[in-house]
Amino acid sequence: MSGPAIRNAAVPTIGVEEEFLLTDPETGAPAEKNTEVARTAGDNGLDLPLELTRCQVEANTGIHSDPAQLLAELRDLRRTVASCAEKNGARLLAVAAPPTGTGMASITETPRHRRIAADFGMLAREQQLCGCHVHIGVPDRDTALHVSNFLRPRLPLFLALTANSAIYRGVDTGYASWRHIMWGRWPSAGPPPYFASTTHYDAVVDMLLSTGVILDRKMVYWDIRPSVTYPTVEIRVSDIPATVQETALLATLVRATVTTALASPRPAPHIPEEFLRAAYWRAAHYGITGALVDPVSGRTIAGRNWLSELISDIRPALEELGDYRFVTETTDEVLAYGNGAARQRRALRASHDIGGVLTELAEATLHGCL
Repeated sequence: MSGPAIRNAAVPTIGVEEEFLLTDPETGAPAEKNTEVARTAGDNGLDLPLELTRCQVEANTGIHSDPAQLLAELRDLRRTVASCAEKNGARLLAVAAPPTGTGMASITETPRHRRIAADFGMLAREQQLCGCHVHIGVPDRDTALHVSNFLRPRLPLFLALTANSAIYRGVDTGYASWRHIMWGRWPSAGPPPYFASTTHYDAVVDMLLSTGVILDRKMVYWDIRPSVTYPTVEIRVSDIPATVQETALLATLVRATVTTALASPRPAPHIPEEFLRAAYWRAAHYGITGALVDPVSGRTIAGRNWLSELISDIRPALEELGDYRFVTETTDEVLAYGNGAARQRRALRASHDIGGVLTELAEATLHGCL
């Protein structure tokens, strides 16, 4: 599939969806109170979409062109949703998998969610995983698929940067992103295929629908997809970042990479899926502080160095958009302190107790928001 002949002159817009875990303030176990929290939020004029399980809520930003404005809204949303959770006896955590607790979750009582649970069984009831979805405005589906092809090799890096699910049910999993490992069990999850055209895309999705592998187009869970709802390309690869600063950094990096894709005269590299999955696995296992795999060259590269190379590659777009200083300064801060996975492991080593992990996550969730 060839890229657009002319780049869209308008500044690409950004929107973000953050999924959160509701937890018991004392035990840290998932708390099944999403309908109550959403009702309280609604009373305050905030619409919180209900996720598949009762222990999750989602907060969506508006459309932004300026990362500073996006960051301000992310802070406001986390502060507001945390307050609504507290009013209903729950604590909000920006974490991608439950740090503690056992058992399966109850399904949110909507017709669609009940249907998913009926068809997918335990897979649905273990769905207590929280991600972050970045929407970048694009003019059409052809452009969205060109962007998808261009971003495919960079998805493992975005996953490594945001990894925030090292501790699961009281145990260090050995993975920076255990969410990625769990999420991959869904039949339509993971890296998207390389699409030659919108016709190719529609044929693959129609096959998934006709065979019952997915129940509707919203169940296309690939890590990049043309949005079902908005005129955007949706990047879905990341864990929910621990802090709003990390979410804004992710969104800004994604936008500049999309902008670079739109300006590139070269076709996107056609990376075999097995190469990409190998790169994903290392990203999920080691996170941004480990040695990752660049699926384009096949080389092993330190995550920090690969991130530095990405920033260098997209620097013209970052400078054009006015985002270069924000990205470099925020990247330095994140790498110095550590992402969510690093925070979890550091807290567990220091306290030898899951309580320390929960305290660290709670503080990170609202860091800079109060």
